[in-house]
Amino acid sequence: MATMDKINTETLILTTNITALRQWKSEIIDKMNIKEEDIGEYSGEIKEIKPITITTYQILTYRKSSVSEFAHMKLFNDKKWGFIIYDEVHTLPAPIFRAVADIQATRRLGLTATLVREDKKEDDVFTLIGPKKYDVPWKVLEKQGWIATAEIRVAMPENLKMEYAVGESAKKFRIASENYSKIDVLKDLINMHKNDSILIIGQYVKQLNIIAKELNLPLITGKTKNVDREELYHKFKNGEVKILVVSKVANYAIDLPDANVAVQVSGTFGSRQEEAQRLGRILRPKRWG
Repeated sequence: MATMDKINTETLILTTNITALRQWKSEIIDKMNIKEEDIGEYSGEIKEIKPITITTYQILTYRKSSVSEFAHMKLFNDKKWGFIIYDEVHTLPAPIFRAVADIQATRRLGLTATLVREDKKEDDVFTLIGPKKYDVPWKVLEKQGWIATAEIRVAMPENLKMEYAVGESAKKFRIASENYSKIDVLKDLINMHKNDSILIIGQYVKQLNIIAKELNLPLITGKTKNVDREELYHKFKNGEVKILVVSKVANYAIDLPDANVAVQVSGTFGSRQEEAQRLGRILRPKRWG
């Protein structure tokens, strides 16, 4: 927004979905001296081109078939933009999204909290957009108070050390993820946050079953009946249940703001980006510290 203010030109903002689009719009209205009628939404529902236009990668790369032309691209290619912002720019190297990098603009800016791709094409972002101008390590942000502290390191029990040492990387990840010493740390954290709403998130159902049984906590997994899930979600939201243990399948159905403490006991080996995105959603410092 500071860059938009400084450049003061017609701006196109590309986002990943309609929720992000609406969030950009509300933040611009809240933080900048710009009238709502000067901000256009170009989505499946609304088609507006304004001094500031916000759209999604999906709508710009929509086509009826794999051999058809992009239905909406010509409109954006024909316009001479002063500034384009690519939000979540790490998505740009995806084969279909690359097309939006060809839209002409005097200046372009890519933004991401997670410049990580499992296909190792992070550097393609620089080819498509330009050189990296600014980068802050996670730990620096943590130290400066922009994001909350994320990690608690848990020692490996003696009887698992050898198995861990000789294992392949995926095996090591699984052993570290299911390290039963985490349960003692979990007990301490729950004790620290007696008055909070706590979400305990994990990847492995076996591990979550042990946690739920040992700590006598309600558990939601993919196998939990919908009626039981809804009842637990409701009780969690109204404060009857203060702690919920959820698997990866279940945690997407929960509004994270309902929890003011989240503890991830195990995560995904396959996607560093998914991990960072999930952490980013819950790490914003809260007003109470």
